[in-house]
Amino acid sequence: MLKNEYVATVLRVKNGIAQYSTDVLAPECPVAIECNGISHAVMLVTPSDLEDFALGFALTEGIIDQPQQLYETQIDATEQGFSIKLRIAGSCFARLKEKRRLLIGNTGCGICGTESLSHVLRPLDSIGPTQHLFDINLIKGILNELNSQQSLQHSTGATHAAAWFDRQGHLKFVREDVGRHNALDKVIGAARRRDQDNNPDGPLVVTSRASMEIVQKAIVAKAPCLIAVSAPTSMAVRLANQYGLCLIGFARENSFNVYTHAESLMGLPT
Repeated sequence: MLKNEYVATVLRVKNGIAQYSTDVLAPECPVAIECNGISHAVMLVTPSDLEDFALGFALTEGIIDQPQQLYETQIDATEQGFSIKLRIAGSCFARLKEKRRLLIGNTGCGICGTESLSHVLRPLDSIGPTQHLFDINLIKGILNELNSQQSLQHSTGATHAAAWFDRQGHLKFVREDVGRHNALDKVIGAARRRDQDNNPDGPLVVTSRASMEIVQKAIVAKAPCLIAVSAPTSMAVRLANQYGLCLIGFARENSFNVYTHAESLMGLPT
């Protein structure tokens, strides 16, 4: 719980009996992101670990390519929420302005059109061959550890979590947010803020489905494996297979589905 205003008075009705009680709510507020003074996006975010979120978002959305290209992060509270002002390298800003120019000039709807699709399905660097081996016998412990770390979820029942473990199954980073993409950006940002050149060598774990955007962010972060507690989408599986990401879905203590690159795993039954 971040602030007292995230506690609400509710009327609970159970077995025909009504009584007033208190309920803890998941914090959520708008966060405006600026790049070199130009408005870029407004996100609905749980207002914690915002520096991690800013770096992770800038990396996974292709605003910057390396943490060193983010020169400064200024976070200001406003009456409506928060403002995150990023100062990024000139080359990255020029690329961002060109992307915005192309999108504004496109008169199609949604993501229709070659230019829009080229930005949604942007080229990524392959993770590489199976140099990162992960033992499936660690999955049960990993899921239990992640569950024990979700304090905000246990209080509110309304947030997602993302975590990054090393190859031995030790938890390195965990973050929570009302948005599944935000939680993942926070974890990626936390890892890169700690070590700009090296990430944990084990799996990323998300308490959500594995959508195309989630898989794309994991690939950008160079995670060798992504474990999701829910299902992947067809495009997510295609991207994971194309770029070398081992993708696991429907992860439970004693069962899971391996969708791509099972050769990256150790301990599979023969």
